Amino acid sequence: MSKRDLKKYLNDLTKEQLEEQIIELYEKFSPVKVYYNFVFNPKEETLLQECKLKISHEYFPVKAKATRRRVKPKMRRSVAQKYIKHFILLGVDPFVIADVMLYNIEIAQTYSSENTIKQELFYKSMFNSFEQAVNFIISNGILAEFKSRINQIHQETITQKWKNEPDFEVILDKMFF
Repeated sequence: MSKRDLKKYLNDLTKEQLEEQIIELYEKFSPVKVYYNFVFNPKEETLLQECKLKISHEYFPVKAKATRRRVKPKMRRSVAQKYIKHFILLGVDPFVIADVMLYNIEIAQTYSSENTIKQELFYKSMFNSFEQAVNFIISNGILAEFKSRINQIHQETITQKWKNEPDFEVILDKMFF
């Protein structure tokens, strides 16, 4: 069904029929429920804190209380990516989304500053996140607000001697020209 056909169909419904359909969608489909819950109660700060906590646990997991053993970090980029995609779908403020994007890289850099990482995929993944973040920030016109954090991330790649640091520099060069 095209958008035009949908509009025509909805115009033919009474207010009561339209309300019934929306309520049915709300009850039947979880994404619709999540969307409306966010629209009517947008707790962006709560979502942001929950998101940052989950991302940080990917690199610095909480020790299991029963065993008191150290839990191995999973370091999954996908956790942050799911939140970012979800936030974009909900229409969360671009500042919040950009903050999450950069936080994901910053927490990974904090971890890598304290631990040796031998997987090349980690560095490639962080570069992809960086490139995505910079493109998102530029396309939303909020570069001035995040420029110092972007530069700090690049500086950290130099400090930690990441092999793909020149790739980060190329992104910065594109950003300023």
